[in-house]
Amino acid sequence: MSRAAIQIDGLSKSFQGVPVLEGLGLELPAGQRIALVGPNGAGKTTLIRCLLGQYRCDGVVEILGRSPRRDRTRILGEVGFVPQLPPPLRMPVGQLLRFASRLCGADSAAIENDAARLGLEIPPLRRRAFAKLSGGQKQKLLIAIALRPGTRVLIMDEPAANLDPAARSVLFELLAERSEDATMVISSHRLDEVAALVERVVELDRGRIVLDQRIASGALDERLACRIELSRAEDSARDALLAWGFRARTGERVFVGSVAGPDRLRFFGMLARYAGLVEGVQLGGSPTPERERA
Repeated sequence: MSRAAIQIDGLSKSFQGVPVLEGLGLELPAGQRIALVGPNGAGKTTLIRCLLGQYRCDGVVEILGRSPRRDRTRILGEVGFVPQLPPPLRMPVGQLLRFASRLCGADSAAIENDAARLGLEIPPLRRRAFAKLSGGQKQKLLIAIALRPGTRVLIMDEPAANLDPAARSVLFELLAERSEDATMVISSHRLDEVAALVERVVELDRGRIVLDQRIASGALDERLACRIELSRAEDSARDALLAWGFRARTGERVFVGSVAGPDRLRFFGMLARYAGLVEGVQLGGSPTPERERA
């Protein structure tokens, strides 16, 4: 039995004679966080489906020392998966939670607690069909299910899509809490979206690995105190900063709050839209009540 959490050797997959994956080899030690990146059509989704046992393929694919095709039920009980596009499930939310709990042997209360932390209260939604939820609600529920207790491998395809800044911040906290117990594969077509979450980057292009490199990464649960000063009050900038959890000071020209470390590049991207209004930015250090009153 392999000691690696994920072991891939000579993995190839073709559709109607057209190669999509060609001789991939990859080993992920337990507890490692990697970004799986590459342009659309590079083979990322096909690789993920091979890891989940959805496709027959040539070569060796093992998760936790087992074949995801032959031992699929057992593997799925220890693997959490967040797809890029939510499945069109018609079952009610309560039934979905019961099904997920039985599959992995986890307490549904733990799943509901994580959903609540993400901003999704389950009780009012128990009878609502999963397909009737909003995009953000679906994403939060799928993340909570994937991060259930007992998950040893997390496979996530654009996990922060459809999440508001507050929910993204909680997602980073949840990932940090699981970082010592779970191996993580985070797929994206943009490295800048996931680089802060991982310690290794694997890039696919035309079904082959073209880059496999370790990178420096910060703490997933890092938060940075931030103070923004505007030249004048303006509703659009105010609304954008409030959406990130900031509070207004000094006649809505000064805003204080904190930014999740992995989200700082995304935050500055938002702030760049109001560059003509920004007179000063202070970012750094852990947020404290004293700092936020400044």
